[in-house]
Parts: sequence; structure tokens; C-alpha cells
Amino acid sequence: MSKQDIKKRAEHRIKIIAGQINGVLRAIEDDKYCIDILNQSLAIQESLKSLDALLLENHINTCVKDNINKKDEGEKTIKELIRLYKISRKNN
Repeated sequence: MSKQDIKKRAEHRIKIIAGQINGVLRAIEDDKYCIDILNQSLAIQESLKSLDALLLENHINTCVKDNINKKDEGEKTIKELIRLYKISRKNN
């Protein structure tokens, strides 16, 4: 998949998420049933996870591939991935 394809997919997902967030805002403003709002919030969180996976896949296929064998960049890239992994573990 090309960089342009990834960018289009990421932009599309962000627009979907923005629409979902606007829907939650309207539901809160309209005093909709709490469980319905929570269900929409959970759907947004899943959408964000999907976006994160797409962005991470792109990062690994581009930046990590390019940097891993460069001494200074390789070490930095590994540290970034470890930091990202630790953050993701906290959020589970």
C-alpha cells in the first residue's frame, strides 16, 4: 500500500471519528439515554484503535524500515517503539 493510500485511509477514518464525536455531542445536548451515549463512545474508542493500528503499520513499514540499520536513528527508533509499547500497555 502506498503512502498516499495510507494517508487517504487515515484521513477517511479521522472524518468518520469526527462525525462520531459530533454525534455524541448532539446526544449529550439532547439528553439521550446514557447507555446509547456510552455505546457510541465505545465505538469511537474502537475507531481510534483502528486508526492507531493503521498509523503504526505505516510507521513500521516506512520510518522503522528506513531507520533501523542506521546507528543513531536505529537506537532512537527502538526507544520510540518501546515507549509506545509501554504507553499502550498502560491503556489496556
